[in-house]
Amino acid sequence: MGDQIDAGPASAQLNQPASRKRPASSRIWNLNKPLIVMFIPVVTYFVIFKFIPMLGIIIAFKDYNMADGIWGSPWVGFDNYNYLFSNPQMMSVIRNTFILSLLNVVIGFPFPILLAILLNEVRKAWFKKWVQTLVYLPHFLNWVIVGGLIVMVFAQETGIVNHAVKAITGDAYPFLYKHFSWISIYVGSAIWKGAGWSAIIYLAALTAIDTSLYEAANIDGANKWRQIWHVTLPSIRTTVVLMFILNIGHVMEVGFDQVFVLQNPLVADISEVISTWNFKYGLGTGEFSYGTALGLFESLIGLILVLTANAIARKFDQGLW
Repeated sequence: MGDQIDAGPASAQLNQPASRKRPASSRIWNLNKPLIVMFIPVVTYFVIFKFIPMLGIIIAFKDYNMADGIWGSPWVGFDNYNYLFSNPQMMSVIRNTFILSLLNVVIGFPFPILLAILLNEVRKAWFKKWVQTLVYLPHFLNWVIVGGLIVMVFAQETGIVNHAVKAITGDAYPFLYKHFSWISIYVGSAIWKGAGWSAIIYLAALTAIDTSLYEAANIDGANKWRQIWHVTLPSIRTTVVLMFILNIGHVMEVGFDQVFVLQNPLVADISEVISTWNFKYGLGTGEFSYGTALGLFESLIGLILVLTANAIARKFDQGLW
């Protein structure tokens, strides 16, 4: 026969089985290199500022002092917890933390959902943009600024609200010094500051709803309220459950800033929470062991609540894992 083509090593390389190609890790790196590079700073942040500091949990079981350091301080086991839970003031602090956080979840959780649904129903684009800007703006204000605004509005002598109250009743009302009104202002200010920002997540979920569902509901004679109840809410149920589980995890975690700028001695018995107690006594008096023990207790309760909420959600096929 005529000339034959010599396949040589190149042909042998092409005929290699797929298993001898580049390893899977190499293919994943080449396909996702930009995403992995972008993810590295996130991993670095969590390792440095979240995971490594967890080693300090050991302070909760030691009589910590700076001279001996974390590892040199004497081991005391659960003595710090025995002291904390035998202290009557500590029971009040834990109770206040739980009640204020629970009020934020129960009362404040539905507001972002309601706001997102209302914004989704707006048809005038310019009006929708203006409203979104106004309701998002408080999120970017520091709690020191928000606290100053609240004092300016509800102050007993110079507050804007009390000017109206004086004109009607003749006497000013101490909104910031009565238990019920202080709690109402606390919950209301949290809703005002955070509802707009939280609504973004629900708005994103609402945009994914198939419009044909609304058209079918309209043909069946459903009015706007029926469409919201039977189409909108079921369609964002997964997002609602996800956000609810995440909120449950923060039931024992009251933000320090908000409580600290709003509290005063007359309402200290209902406004002293774990974060403010840790700041005043754990850091202020150098009782780092007690502060760490209380912080660990707070985190464990939060973990239990998250696991419980997820277990309940799984019964309805809506769990996170």
